[in-house]
Amino acid sequence: MHGGCYRQGRGQPYANIRHIKGKPQIKIAKFNSGNKKGKFDYCVQLLINEKIQIRHMAIESMRLAANKTLEKTTGEAGYSSRLRIYPHIRLRENKMIAAAGADRLSDGMRRAFGKANSLAARVKQGQVIMEMNVKKDHLDAAKSALKKACVKLPGTPTIKVIELKNSET
Repeated sequence: MHGGCYRQGRGQPYANIRHIKGKPQIKIAKFNSGNKKGKFDYCVQLLINEKIQIRHMAIESMRLAANKTLEKTTGEAGYSSRLRIYPHIRLRENKMIAAAGADRLSDGMRRAFGKANSLAARVKQGQVIMEMNVKKDHLDAAKSALKKACVKLPGTPTIKVIELKNSET
């Protein structure tokens, strides 16, 4: 499993950025997509059930899976989706040389600070990761789209449906 070492956020998140040279490019293309100004009846939310750390590649693949699935049934104007988390935390890796005679070339674990190789978002238990706003007739399509997106995430997510109050008098 790629990134299995980074699933749990152990210790403090690394916030002192002046010691890290360079920042990895964020893989998330869009945070808001669909019809942003439409009137919708329901808000379908994806929540995470445990305290976990999610890498930016997993967030992007989850977003793509949900949006493409829902766009097939509703079209571009039939929904609005929004990511509610942002990957701030830099994950470091101390790269080791794995060749013959590597013990003479590398320092091993001496001064093993590591280079920033990925970004992650720390998520609390019960926090909303993604939400989709849809009309009443596309509610089942939004639920199935978020179920397909759950496969891309570590941990056990749940789906919550909230009815929106439209003030039309």
